[in-house]
Amino acid sequence: MATGVAAWELYGGDTFPEFRPAFGQDGLVTNEWAFRNPHRPQAHESSDWVTTSGSLFAVSGLGWTGRPDAGETGSDSRTADDSAVFRLVSRRRDFGSVAVSLKVRLLPPIVTARTPALDWDGAHVWLRYHSPQELYALSFRRRDGAVVIKRKVPADDAAAVEGGDYTTIAEGRCAITYGDWHHVEAQAVNTFSGVRLRLAINGKEVLRTVDRTPGPLAKPGGVGLRADNSELWFGDFRAHAA
Repeated sequence: MATGVAAWELYGGDTFPEFRPAFGQDGLVTNEWAFRNPHRPQAHESSDWVTTSGSLFAVSGLGWTGRPDAGETGSDSRTADDSAVFRLVSRRRDFGSVAVSLKVRLLPPIVTARTPALDWDGAHVWLRYHSPQELYALSFRRRDGAVVIKRKVPADDAAAVEGGDYTTIAEGRCAITYGDWHHVEAQAVNTFSGVRLRLAINGKEVLRTVDRTPGPLAKPGGVGLRADNSELWFGDFRAHAA
């Protein structure tokens, strides 16, 4: 069991309202400029989402990163979307034992002058998001074909990514096809043994593990999506108590 986390925090019936965001009018939903300038009148803010990097667009009821580039978005992401590094998280942070499901369509990864090719380029679901330094990332398609579950915790060393260290706690192979729609489900469920994490693609479980030392990640957080050098479409996003 995690140090400093009581049994009642790791096990219990979490209840919270279902999160089922919808995309209405086509166009920019929100972007990193709005995140950095929340009180400016030009900011495109969303009641559901915060985009800490890149741009989120709505197209015919779907969420879309745009065709990823590494330019400055400005207030309206008209000339660039900066979605080569795309980071999207819910405003709500009350998701404890949660199941997230959505449909996704991912195109082959690209590179930019600022974002060279890396093994983990692809798309990932975030669970228990507390901050950019503290979260679970469940990778459902990477450039190297791996599916991975990682924990990220704060760190002080110079090699830390945005102030946090990633630890791989489960890894497998299940490369979904580019350009097609797939169904993804990711879960983080508190048990007496720790946080049980599960990733399924098209109804088939591809990874399952238990984080026996979750520390603060035993507590509720946000849910979201990350994409690296990848154009991502998604829809039917749903987060509910598990």
